[in-house]
Amino acid sequence: MIKAGIVGATGYAGGELVRLLLAHPQVKIVWYGSKSYIEKPYAEVYQNMFKLVPDICRDDNLKEMAGQVDVIFTATPQGFLASLLDEELLHKVKIVDLSADFRIKDVATYEKWYGIKHKAAQFLEEAVYGLPEVNREKVKQARLIANPGCYPTCSFLSIYPLAKAGMIDLSTLIIDAKSGTSGAGRGAKVNNLYCEVNENIKAYGVASHRHTPEIEEQLGYAAAEKVILNFTPHLVPMNRGILITAYASLKKKADGSLPALAEIRQIYETCYEQEYFVRFLPEGSCPQTRWVEGSNFVDVNVQVDGRTGRVIMMGAMDNLVKGAAGQAVQNMNLMFDLEETMGLKLVPMFP
Repeated sequence: MIKAGIVGATGYAGGELVRLLLAHPQVKIVWYGSKSYIEKPYAEVYQNMFKLVPDICRDDNLKEMAGQVDVIFTATPQGFLASLLDEELLHKVKIVDLSADFRIKDVATYEKWYGIKHKAAQFLEEAVYGLPEVNREKVKQARLIANPGCYPTCSFLSIYPLAKAGMIDLSTLIIDAKSGTSGAGRGAKVNNLYCEVNENIKAYGVASHRHTPEIEEQLGYAAAEKVILNFTPHLVPMNRGILITAYASLKKKADGSLPALAEIRQIYETCYEQEYFVRFLPEGSCPQTRWVEGSNFVDVNVQVDGRTGRVIMMGAMDNLVKGAAGQAVQNMNLMFDLEETMGLKLVPMFP
């Protein structure tokens, strides 16, 4: 059995990790870390865990935890892991970090967008960006995983096939994103109160959302070119889910014509035919958050607008599963040479 410790186990992503790992046949959670609830029974924080988790919440002492577990999940704010990580810790234990500390390779970019100084830049080169659909073999060999952000996961997987194939002008790329309120975390914030969110939809982080450079960097690797794009997220009054609608101009073929929808669909089919967690939908079917809720699936589809010469790329997923905890478990499975889908064959919940 793999012994796991979770730092930030009482946040939304941490709570989802607990839910998934409790059902995992090869994992035992031995450390429920939560700085806010030390010594409090975990089941009092999340009553859905009553009679399922008898443990109490413990502190975030990574050094002590590393002596008792095989893998540590850090579902923590930016800067936490980077402030504590050293070679001694990585020598003892594998780490899956759900924060942004090791996602962006350029230190200056990270510090600019997140507004904090990076305290463990020496591990950036080693850290593997944990998107199994593109970095599967690297994940298998890793001891430090930078679990991707929720918006970047859905955005990237919706756009990746055409970016990799060189079919779109990435300088024209615009991403419209919408997320449920759990993406903002469990902390008390006025803007996330019921009366502020209910019966409302709003853009936020316009031209400044910190997931922007992560999306640009990963698409840049796929397309082998520098990418600068517009990314605008919106908050919608639902608990879970992300919906991405991305637009870009298609590159014309040698004869001056646009690629046909059938040709573009074949690129997606080929790219994702072996990927269990990416479901490429039938022609004309638009991804919806309700059909992926509670699962590790990403539903994607594409449409061509011949009138404007643009392609519309769409994706939907659960921000707490594939966008956080589920992807973290998927990475853990690969790191420990387990079946990648183990513990994650979750049927989407409806209604």
